[in-house]
Amino acid sequence: MQAAAKLVDPGYHYVWLIWSAAFLVPWLTLFVARPHLRRRMLLASALTAPFGLTEPLFVPVYWNPPSLFDLAQRTGFDIESLVFCFAIGGLAAAGYRSFAPASHQPGSSRTQSDKHHRFHAAALASPFVVFAVLLPLPWNPIYAGIASLLTGAVSTLLCRPDLTRNTLAGGVLMLLLYVVFLLGLKLLWPGFIEAVWNLPELIPWRPGGLPLEELLFGFGFGMYWSSAYEHITWRRNDEPTPHAVKLDTNSTRPQNAPDPI
Repeated sequence: MQAAAKLVDPGYHYVWLIWSAAFLVPWLTLFVARPHLRRRMLLASALTAPFGLTEPLFVPVYWNPPSLFDLAQRTGFDIESLVFCFAIGGLAAAGYRSFAPASHQPGSSRTQSDKHHRFHAAALASPFVVFAVLLPLPWNPIYAGIASLLTGAVSTLLCRPDLTRNTLAGGVLMLLLYVVFLLGLKLLWPGFIEAVWNLPELIPWRPGGLPLEELLFGFGFGMYWSSAYEHITWRRNDEPTPHAVKLDTNSTRPQNAPDPI
């Protein structure tokens, strides 16, 4: 599926750069304010930043944003996508944890060998497999991306039910943050969404004038990546409260003390 590139107002040339860089503001705020989340944020951002290289799959069939040095129009790639993916990865992974205590207890070997944890690797890999399978279908590639993220989130819940709160709350928080940023985009640069997104190829219903696909993407992205750190590192989500600190039998370090940075 291909779409003809639309002529975009030259006044929008740096909007995508400004908007993507704006996500670094809450990222840096969280990084500075919550030192115990820094490792989580850096790991998530390092893992998600390369997804910015998938931009040629979406330009111009999903959208066609003016980019720095006109890279998106000339090559499909752009710098802004790398910045955007880096920022939202760290925010999704740590946003919920900024309001809740993080678990620093590794899951026991017995927990890891439970029957519903046998598909640990499959659950983590499921979004990538689903995306590869759905991408060739005759629909807009954004739907393959949304479906893959939601599949990854559901797979996580099936494999790690203890991460249910992380997954759902993380999805909602990322959705809310995304709505705020999209509304800011709509208010500060009227007409940008209509000029850049390939709206005729998308679902006609747009809540508040915002592409529904963007909202679904934000929710799915938040659901999957909000629990990815625990899933990858096998951290448990059953940490005792700060008033019930216990000492490990083999260590003098409290079990719920933050991991060293």
